[in-house]
Amino acid sequence: MVKRIFKTLGVLTFFGTSLISLYLINLFYMKPASIDHYLAKEVITDLLDSPEAMTYMGVFDGLNWLTNHNAMLSIPKSDDLKKDIQSARNRLNILNKYDNESLKSDQRITKKIAIFDTENQLNQLELFPYHDYPLNQVRGEHHNIISFMSDMHPVRNLSEAEDFIKRTDLAIEVYSGLYDWLQRQAASGIYAPKFVYAHIIEQLNELINYSHEEHPLYTQFIKKIKLLDLSDDEFNSLKNSIKNSIQKSVTPGFELLRDFMLETEKNANPHHGIWSQPNGDEFYKLRIRSYTTTDYSPEKIHQMGLSEVARISKRMKEILVSLGYDSNKTVGILMNELNEDPSMLYADTPDRKEIVVQDYMNMVNEATEGIKEYFHTMPRAPVIVKAVPEYSEQTAPGGYYQAPALDGSRPGVFFANLYDIKQTPKYSMKTLTFHEATPGHHHQIAHSLENEELTLYRRFGYRTSAFSEGWALYSEQLSLEAGLAPDPYDELGILQSEIFRAVRLVVDTGIHYKKWTREEAIDYMKAKTGMSDTECRVEIERYIVWPGQALSYKVGMIKMLELREKAIKALGKNFNIKDFHSAVLDYGNPPLFIVEQKVEEMIERALKN
Repeated sequence: MVKRIFKTLGVLTFFGTSLISLYLINLFYMKPASIDHYLAKEVITDLLDSPEAMTYMGVFDGLNWLTNHNAMLSIPKSDDLKKDIQSARNRLNILNKYDNESLKSDQRITKKIAIFDTENQLNQLELFPYHDYPLNQVRGEHHNIISFMSDMHPVRNLSEAEDFIKRTDLAIEVYSGLYDWLQRQAASGIYAPKFVYAHIIEQLNELINYSHEEHPLYTQFIKKIKLLDLSDDEFNSLKNSIKNSIQKSVTPGFELLRDFMLETEKNANPHHGIWSQPNGDEFYKLRIRSYTTTDYSPEKIHQMGLSEVARISKRMKEILVSLGYDSNKTVGILMNELNEDPSMLYADTPDRKEIVVQDYMNMVNEATEGIKEYFHTMPRAPVIVKAVPEYSEQTAPGGYYQAPALDGSRPGVFFANLYDIKQTPKYSMKTLTFHEATPGHHHQIAHSLENEELTLYRRFGYRTSAFSEGWALYSEQLSLEAGLAPDPYDELGILQSEIFRAVRLVVDTGIHYKKWTREEAIDYMKAKTGMSDTECRVEIERYIVWPGQALSYKVGMIKMLELREKAIKALGKNFNIKDFHSAVLDYGNPPLFIVEQKVEEMIERALKN
């Protein structure tokens, strides 16, 4: 459970298996000469320890005959925590031994990032090893094998199909290891909130009670092997094997987890905030430091949120009144009415999802073309749009991004949640496109991973929500400024997205610091955003099981806008938006204090010229 599995490493770069092989030989058989070399070796070591990450990246599939990673899963072990603590301690000791005077400028930045990350990791491992909820309704471990096997495991030939079966045969071992971890968490007095139990028990029962023909692992596997050139005997053998694997490994694993939840449900936490867990206030401070890369206090963030909600509400009210809406009603009520307006909703037809996905794809293409003049370069990796899979759409967020494979075999994917028709009002679609695809997540991640000037560690070794989510939210405003949302309704969508993130500052700190209940947080979000009941419930429940992460969006955006304004004031007519975006994007996915440093350096260079 504490093993670092790089689930977000699958971003397209353009080097092949042979180059990876040569790099590995050089990495492990030459004397480490620099901090870059040391950290690259750490990245590769962690990567090779995770068969899931190796599959996710794609470029290692040509070495599967040697690694056999496509037939393996990471099995949680009882001594993982002890090993990870010792590994983090060793890493911190080594990093501190590198003399700043002997390091180049970029290497000093790398050292700062690595020490910051390692300190946070070590503090969590030593002080708060059981404060996470691995069984949760949003990104729970019980769904991970299904989503990983369905979306990531390649089935391009008979051998890879057989590896699919070998992996699902290991499900019982994965869930047995998770069961042992949950027992240790319970022994430390940490239990998930009551509503989490209700969700997980329901989800597990659904997974357990699937018929073979309905089971998502079965249906996805059959869909994959139907595309292969197999004999009838090979096809039938594989079909029987996946059924047997589900029956003997996957379902018993789900039953083991379900039984744990039923046995411990009486101990479920009656409170919702992390403050109610042992030493929960200190854990929340660490989460804030990790996710926002700042030392802001919960109170400061709460007040930032209240201020931003007021500012954005005022602008939304101005637009709504100009469009003829009742000025006596609150923004939340007016936006809720807009959500209910039939003209803003798609007809609930059998082909609705296909229609919405195509409309999103058109918006992606339009944004990609329209934003080019704001960047020196555009990413080479493509991005497509898909609907969120049915097995997770009821609890998944409104949209999310999945990076492409390193070898180009899988494009980046913007997943849109189309479960509830009211989750997709037409006025909100462009801003979600800007956030998840272009110029948001896809643009930033592909740009970073395609940057051959970055070291392996700076590409893969560290990432932070404050930067990636801050950039994605900044991208929404940038797109508005670029004229990609000329319709006032589209601007309302962008502002609703921004107020949604500002509300997160209020409700996340409200829940985890000010001891709000889930219901209080839902009511506040509903009143301020006008989002649907389903959206508000799903979002608030996400923040409860993922303390601090929701803070990163608005904190990151605010910092980037502050830095842009600083550059504009300093440079005046010499300010170049392309140069500013390069200063932000060209250095990987760094903490905000590094972004600030690089923007200040850009300003100094421009002033000298």
